[in-house]
Amino acid sequence: MRRRWVSGSDHKNRDSYDGLVVTRRSPAVAEEQLRLMVKIARLYHEHGVRQPEIARRLHVSQARVSRLLKQAELDGIVRTTVVVPEGVQTALEEQLEERYGLREAIVVELLDDTEAGINRDLGTATARYLEASLTGGDVVGISSWSSTLLAAVDAMRPLGPKAGAQRALQLFGGVGNPSAETHAARLTQRFAELTGARPTFLLAPGVASSVGARSALVSDRFVKEALDGLAEVTLALVGIGALEPSSLLQSSGNIFSEPELKALGERGAVGDICLRFFDAQGARVESDVDRRVIGRDARATATGRPLGRHRRRRSQVRRDPRRAARPLDQRVDHGSRHRRASADLAGHDPMRDVA
Repeated sequence: MRRRWVSGSDHKNRDSYDGLVVTRRSPAVAEEQLRLMVKIARLYHEHGVRQPEIARRLHVSQARVSRLLKQAELDGIVRTTVVVPEGVQTALEEQLEERYGLREAIVVELLDDTEAGINRDLGTATARYLEASLTGGDVVGISSWSSTLLAAVDAMRPLGPKAGAQRALQLFGGVGNPSAETHAARLTQRFAELTGARPTFLLAPGVASSVGARSALVSDRFVKEALDGLAEVTLALVGIGALEPSSLLQSSGNIFSEPELKALGERGAVGDICLRFFDAQGARVESDVDRRVIGRDARATATGRPLGRHRRRRSQVRRDPRRAARPLDQRVDHGSRHRRASADLAGHDPMRDVA
């Protein structure tokens, strides 16, 4: 803003803004300035009149119109209010992002307490997010044993060549109990078909029976090629699991023994991403079980873009029929018939996690 003093007997102590002279304001001048500010604000915000037209109508410069609009906001004359539609939980999402250092969180409203209903609603939300965010050229790593990711793939629509992916790779072993193994293969194959990606399957179990067995498996040429390809992953779609394995993971046989899980719990483990465990602060929990996992290392995952999904276990949700009458910040940890689950989409590292 240019500012100069105007000399002369009638212009002492006056300021000039772009040729418009304003005295040190008397009450009458201040009142007129306020009236003009309100009039400009109403024309612009309520009637949709553009700034050049406002300047023409009121015989003032467009620069002055712009200054008064900004001043109206600073003085509280104009306030911006966002009316959030029913079912959109942006305030809770912002709380999650701030609390956990997330790049983006999406909270999904659930109308069905059953496992199938939870997977369906979270899967649909994940599918819509992927359809909007995939821009082509990504090398996508997919968690092999995620029922929610499977629901997401089932809900996805085919993407065009400019919005798909280049390759789709299993992040950890997709071999397991034959009755469950088809889920892992179908997840990767279907995602590849929808996005036009070239699929790569990691033909080994997620958890080897011993360290020696793992060494033998990863020495296989095809397994080694699949593992080497994981270094090229630019987008990882993963599930964020609890210490107790999911029903799909249990059925696959890619789980640890009860004593091993107990030992992990004693070390502070509360959950896992691709069978790599972490504590309540998000720090990795090192243990001997890591030496038996066949898949992408957690440290390597942090160098791409993870997109992750988490939901509360049913046993962790409390029913509260008064939830609807409470402020949002008092309802974060409560459930009801319309129960919420959160999809944490992207963390504070360079990758995005989704599931």
